Amino acid sequence: MIEGLGDMGFSLAFAAIGSALGTGVAGMAAIGAWKKAFAANKVAPFILIAFVGAPLSQTIYGMILGGSIRAANLPSSMYVYQMILGAVAGLAMGVSAFYQGKAGARAADALAETGKGFGNYIMVLGVIETVALFVMVFAGMAIPKG
Repeated sequence: MIEGLGDMGFSLAFAAIGSALGTGVAGMAAIGAWKKAFAANKVAPFILIAFVGAPLSQTIYGMILGGSIRAANLPSSMYVYQMILGAVAGLAMGVSAFYQGKAGARAADALAETGKGFGNYIMVLGVIETVALFVMVFAGMAIPKG
């Protein structure tokens, strides 16, 4: 039975805030790129949605980390540590999501304008994604064993 407070949801909350900001930025760019395509009577590339959705995964990473912290069921003397760990890791994942969205915005604009480079753009988003994965894994390793 899990009785501890865990990280009070900080890892999930901060990661989700970053995901919201990142998808918002990328989404606005995709809408602008589609508008330009429609105005020029060109086909609007649906694949731009991949750039918009990329920052969503950091929310999942925050949820996984928060669950791991809660599952450790550490004593009350460790609550502050758990909250700091969750908050800092969640913030790092959130920043990764935000910048992934910013990169996705540039990728959406570039792909819509040139019709080229999708693989290159996705690789850049993957590198940014890796930061959040590393944070989740390394923060999980920092959870004391109860």
